Amino acid sequence: MIKHVVCFKLNEGESKEKAKEVLLSMQGKVPMLKGIEVGIDCLGSARSYDVILSVILEDMNALADYQQDKYHVEVVKKHMHAVTKTSVSVDFEF
Repeated sequence: MIKHVVCFKLNEGESKEKAKEVLLSMQGKVPMLKGIEVGIDCLGSARSYDVILSVILEDMNALADYQQDKYHVEVVKKHMHAVTKTSVSVDFEF
């Protein structure tokens, strides 16, 4: 199994709740997802990111398919790229 985790720091004034809603909208629309969690930072420190996405995928092939999935690319990535200042990610096997 692969866990794909992305932390997003949003542009000033962007809605964390809207970002969470858009990310969670992948559930049921992106077939290779085995699980999805989205959280909003509650600490708000200077080093905090605003929103975190964590998805579970079967294997590296599923991760590659996820990166090319039409809904993920045309809806989710499009929105997140428009509202995000910076992001970091990590992908790992578990």
